[in-house]
Order: sequence, then structure tokens, then C-alpha cells
Amino acid sequence: MREISVLSVIGARPQFIKASIVSRMLRKTGIKEIVVHTGQHYDYNMSDVFFKELFDYKPDFNLDVKSASHGIQTGRMLIGIEEIIKKEKPGMVLVYGDTNSTLAGALAASKLGIPVAHVESGLRSYDKSMPEEVNRVLTDHISRLLFAPTETAVSNLKKESITENVFNVGDVMYDLVVLLDNEIKRSKVEVLNKFGVKEDEFILVTIHRAANTDNRNRLESIFSALKELAGKSLNILFPVHPRTRKFLSQYGLLSKGVPENFLISDPVSYKEMLV
Repeated sequence: MREISVLSVIGARPQFIKASIVSRMLRKTGIKEIVVHTGQHYDYNMSDVFFKELFDYKPDFNLDVKSASHGIQTGRMLIGIEEIIKKEKPGMVLVYGDTNSTLAGALAASKLGIPVAHVESGLRSYDKSMPEEVNRVLTDHISRLLFAPTETAVSNLKKESITENVFNVGDVMYDLVVLLDNEIKRSKVEVLNKFGVKEDEFILVTIHRAANTDNRNRLESIFSALKELAGKSLNILFPVHPRTRKFLSQYGLLSKGVPENFLISDPVSYKEMLV
């Protein structure tokens, strides 16, 4: 009897988080999982730390595509994933969310006649200028199994005439928070001390969408508003995504200085973010 196998394609921070709990369940049931890391997120704080915290193994393959334009990045992923699928011959390809890794995994599998399962299907912003919206819509339309997180997501799919093999399974991100709740509570004091803030006395900020980072006026406006809040004695903790830091530097916003209580750090781990 042929062993059942699933090839999971992940490449960005949110996917590492979602995949960690699904992977645990797959392995508990005895299903062989082959994990492909596209390398879309690749430095320690955006990749390695998540595998260290949430997984007890390393990916089976790492394509190491790193940063590039959408077309180049997705193309490199397609080539690499196709080769791995041909070699491993999985029964299904599992993709998550809405990144270039998601679309590349779904396209590669679909072209080779391998069923695609999409976790977090049916989410819509209805803004086609967002690359993520294009990725999630295309992925849903070529997926065999669609795992939606909410009834609204199921309804969105129905509006696009996708009704077969749609399952409202809930949010796997929530499942992971519940699983790690006690561990997170135990580390709370240590993490707060690390950043020099007190519980419920700071604002946690994250900015990484291209619509905000790539638009100079928009990013300047957001950054100015945060500085203004800090000037009113509100503590701001801002773990900076690499692309955000690049544009903050490019626009000269970091060189202008910030108030002492505006704390800018490198990206933090998943558990640190939840504290």
C-alpha cells in the first residue's frame, strides 16, 4: 500500500505559524509530510526563530529564493517546487494564506495534476491592487480542498461559485494561541523586561504591507503619528519588518530621531509578539 504523503509549501512568517500546528496534527495521524521552505522570508528573525520555537524539525527542502520582484520570485519558486513534486510524488500539496509562496505552490501542483489544499481560503479584501488578494483568489480557484476560517470566508467563496469541498474549520492561528497559552503566560515577565515595558502600558506596532511601506507619503504619515503618540507619553514598541526598515531608511525617517519611549527593535519571535 502506497504511503500517504502531503507536501507543505511555506515561505513567510505567517505561514510558519499556521503550518506549525497543522503539521503536528498531520504527523500525529501518521501522514508523511514533506516541508518545502521557499525562502521568501529568510533571515533569522523572520524564519529560523520560528522553526526553533514552533517546530521540532527543519524543512526537508529550502529553495532560498530570497527577495526579488513578484514575477522573478514566483518564477523561481515554481521551478523549484515543480522539481520537488516530481521527485517526491506527493498525494496532495498544502498551501497557506496569500503570499507568492502560496500561489507558486498551488500553480506548480495544479500543472502537474496534484490536488491542492488551501488553508485560510475565502479571505477577501476586494482590492485587486494588493498582490495578496490576487494570490488568494487564484489559489482558491485551483484548489481541490478549501479550508476556510470563518462563515464569511465560506460566503465569499460561494459568491465566486466555489461551493464544493469547502470546509469551515476555524482559525488555526487561534488554535495555536490556545495550545501555547500557558507557555506564553510563563514567559510574560521575561519578555516585558527584555523590552523595558510594563503590561498594558505600551502600544505594539507592526507595519509591513506594501501599500503602506512603498508609499512614501503614507509611511511618513504613519510614522509621524506614532512619534506624536510617543510625544504624549505613550510607550510605543515597534518591531520593524526588514522591508519597512529599508523604506524608513530610504526616506530618511530614522535619521530624524524618535522620542525615548518610541522603542524600535528588530523583528520579534512569535511568542514574544503574543506577550
